[in-house]
Amino acid sequence: MVLPCAIEMGPERDFIISTQETASAPRARACKGKAGRRQRYMQKDGHCNVSFQQTYGEWGHYVVDIYTTLVEIQWRIMFLVFSLAYILSWLIFGLLYFLIAYVHGDLGQPNETPCMANVHSFTGAFLFSMETQATIGYGFRGMTENCMVAIVVVTVQDVLSCVIDTAVIGVVIAKMACARKRARTVGFSKCAVVNLQNGCLCLQWRIGDFRGNHILEGEAQGQLVRHCLLPNGRESLAYQDLKLQCKSVSLATPVTVVHKLDRDSPLYGLSPQALADEDLELVVSFTYTDDSTGMLRQTRTSYTPEEIRWAQQFQDMLRLGRRHYHADYSLFHQTTWVQVPMMSAQERDRARGLPGSCESVGPATRHKLQTCQREKSDTLVLEEAWL
Repeated sequence: MVLPCAIEMGPERDFIISTQETASAPRARACKGKAGRRQRYMQKDGHCNVSFQQTYGEWGHYVVDIYTTLVEIQWRIMFLVFSLAYILSWLIFGLLYFLIAYVHGDLGQPNETPCMANVHSFTGAFLFSMETQATIGYGFRGMTENCMVAIVVVTVQDVLSCVIDTAVIGVVIAKMACARKRARTVGFSKCAVVNLQNGCLCLQWRIGDFRGNHILEGEAQGQLVRHCLLPNGRESLAYQDLKLQCKSVSLATPVTVVHKLDRDSPLYGLSPQALADEDLELVVSFTYTDDSTGMLRQTRTSYTPEEIRWAQQFQDMLRLGRRHYHADYSLFHQTTWVQVPMMSAQERDRARGLPGSCESVGPATRHKLQTCQREKSDTLVLEEAWL
């Protein structure tokens, strides 16, 4: 039996692979997948590749939740919005002061009892409005006690000025503490790998925190997104959650998240060739509480079939020093070849004669089966897979 998708490599070879190099040529060592694959559901930086068109009340949603809108927009647009808010308020109140001065007869010839001192034109009214709202206080223009309407307008402008200043400060602070910047320091490996762990095929990917103040606790999640064609000809997305061995992890050191390819796994019947031909995407996320700010954050990424490496494992990063554990992040994305049958977990269980997956029997029975058939079954499977 010769598997056409087997990698031509002897079982004794073991060398380091850089995922930066293999990512540019993902089909150099594996079978070629089908052409014309659909767009990614999620980009590598965690942004969903989805655009909304002709949504109901599109602009109304942004105006109603104006605070979230200002926090999410770009910095230059936010500064433009706040600049326009200040300038428009100066112009509006400057126009009101000009109308008050015009009605009271303060324009042109100086009045003995003016509403506003030294305001004889629209330019003077605009400067008085700006000085009042910005509390500049040059001492040349000022409010008198002759016009109650002008006093009321000044009071309203002062209150509005406090509201605008509060909004600006709140949005700027929220934007500076935005989770996107912190999320960039929590990263995933550039590829996922499939290898043997405790006698079972497992899908693995890495999570690491690149900052010194490490995250103490978080929750990892994995979800499989498939493109489905409905009977009526429409396309839909199907979502399947992956069962992880340990969802709650600590990022004091880089962590490898493990998903067993057992009977409950949606990848149980997929061989390397079938995986390359599948139109699916593995979406992974890590939700955590930042120890510096106490805010809840999330980092996301995704892996396409081209980015899931069969028969590879991550390079060891952690070593024990005299006083500390040392994590070498230069090896965070590097993998090594390992001996793994180029077949699905379902085919491997059948070849081993197990009654299902690795979790379908008890620990004692599984250990007895693995011990009795290790030399007879594993050797045959590996020899056939690496031919």
